[in-house]
Amino acid sequence: MYQKILVPVDDSDTCAAALKEASRFAKDQRASVRLVHVIDLAQFAWSANEFLDVPQLQEALRRAGQRTLDTQRDRLKEEGVEAETELLEAWGGNLAKTIVEDAAKWGAELIVMGTHGYGGLTHLLLGSVAEGVMHQTPIPVLLIRAKANDKKSNDK
Repeated sequence: MYQKILVPVDDSDTCAAALKEASRFAKDQRASVRLVHVIDLAQFAWSANEFLDVPQLQEALRRAGQRTLDTQRDRLKEEGVEAETELLEAWGGNLAKTIVEDAAKWGAELIVMGTHGYGGLTHLLLGSVAEGVMHQTPIPVLLIRAKANDKKSNDK
């Protein structure tokens, strides 16, 4: 059914949950998996260049992004799923568009990604990459939400 599964990754609990689902799909469908991580290189470019070494900060972002990809690829490998990885670069914060463009270019048939499920003011301030992906792609998107681990549920 789904032969090419794209999974945007980071270091969050929601990503771990999405990887688990992607692994299940990949094993069941014998699908190819592509892990992508998007970095926004513009986040330092607009700041005070005279105070920051922007190229050095951007290179640090690249290294951290590659570590994230390597870690998540290794997690999938432990589950018995091989995955290719790609570090994607955005300028100006449109991470969703970058993910959608890569999914189309690669020929993804399914995008599996985590979502924090923020609502209200938090959603308004932070936005949602997952929501942006859903609005911009014709490719089916499977959103996975990690179990809430907040203080209220621990106080009961």
